[in-house]
Amino acid sequence: MFGVFVNAWKIPDLRKKILFTIFIIIIFRLGSQIFVPFITPGAMEGMLGGDGSLGDYLNNITGGALNKGTLFAMSITPYINASIITQLLTVAIPALERMQKEGEEGQKKINKIIKCLALGIGVFQATAFYFALYGMEIDGPGSSAITHTSGVGGVLAMITIIGCFTAGASLLIWLGEQITDKGIGNGISMILFAGIISRVPDEIYGLFKTMTSGRWQHVVFVPLILLIYVAMIAFVVLMTNAERRIPVQYAKRQVGRKMYGGQSSHIPIKVAMSGVMPIIFAMSIMSLPQTILHFFGINYTSAGFWGGFLRSFNSTSWLYAFFYFLLIIGFNYFYVAVQYNPVEIANNLKKNNGAIPGYRPGKPTSDFIHNSLSKITFIGAIFLGIVAIFPIAFSNITAYTGQRIQGLSLGGTTVLIVVGVALETMRTLESQMMMRHHKGFLE
Repeated sequence: MFGVFVNAWKIPDLRKKILFTIFIIIIFRLGSQIFVPFITPGAMEGMLGGDGSLGDYLNNITGGALNKGTLFAMSITPYINASIITQLLTVAIPALERMQKEGEEGQKKINKIIKCLALGIGVFQATAFYFALYGMEIDGPGSSAITHTSGVGGVLAMITIIGCFTAGASLLIWLGEQITDKGIGNGISMILFAGIISRVPDEIYGLFKTMTSGRWQHVVFVPLILLIYVAMIAFVVLMTNAERRIPVQYAKRQVGRKMYGGQSSHIPIKVAMSGVMPIIFAMSIMSLPQTILHFFGINYTSAGFWGGFLRSFNSTSWLYAFFYFLLIIGFNYFYVAVQYNPVEIANNLKKNNGAIPGYRPGKPTSDFIHNSLSKITFIGAIFLGIVAIFPIAFSNITAYTGQRIQGLSLGGTTVLIVVGVALETMRTLESQMMMRHHKGFLE
């Protein structure tokens, strides 16, 4: 990987693209340190809740900007949510499905729809943050996390807070597009990657402080955590690149005096074809009750039914991990079913005079593809489930030794995102160098 980056740096055009990408990432990190006016420092951190809440997940992918209440606090989460919603609606709305099949022009129309939807989600999310802060008591009854709550100052504070959060998210979407057009890789993915990576030094420092606390459990388990992270990265790389190749043979056909076709090819089916989407869906559902109850002032120490409910579904409990695992498997099957249609694939093969050896065109081919997809989807779902619940399992195992090891907020989900973006960026660099016939790469 580093060799590819070094060779790319030697090419002037690619060097300019790399520098432009780094410049945009620096702007992103600077914007993540600009605080939004009228918000009491530390208020957002108290509002979002602890480990395992939806707020904690959002804070990780924003690089800690959400906890600080800065300009880029929402990062590109409105765009991600809009993209997911649009993908799901494409299956349900025939007009969007036809638009998706129109090629580049159709994709441009869908991107406009995603941007408009992202703007609406951004305004809604910023408004929800404002009212959550408005109702949050900092220094006792009657106080608020917002410095101005009444009169003209209150209206100005509301407009400023909602406007800053929404404008920050919109600016990041635009910066991501600039990376896609003039930089390296997918801009939205690169900003997401930069936000997660920026948390790594804090996580390492937190683990170092834990190890030097004097407890023997920490001295043993903290180095083990680092080794496990390395092994997890290797495992994610292996499974991300793993694929099942279904062989396809195209029949020969004669046009005039020339013979066409006859070549062999394959249909690649990736093990982790759904990426991190099933984990995001499952995490959103599992974390949403905790986040909503936290906004109403109900926490794990509260008495009554809802306090007991939160304690039962604590993000570190085995019950939480069990339902989390089942949801990931279910959403993985759902996402693959949305993205892949075996009947359509079989019909396309038939139209192009292609066939899978040993299976007749039509229903036998679609049944074979469906069965292959089911097996690969199951393996991919188990992989995603293991990666997602591993930090919970490890935290519970360390709890039996005397004290639970914290500092695993950058768990399997974020590792999966980081590795996926890194591999995608490296493939982009390799293709760019191949187009330029880079001597060092070809040799």
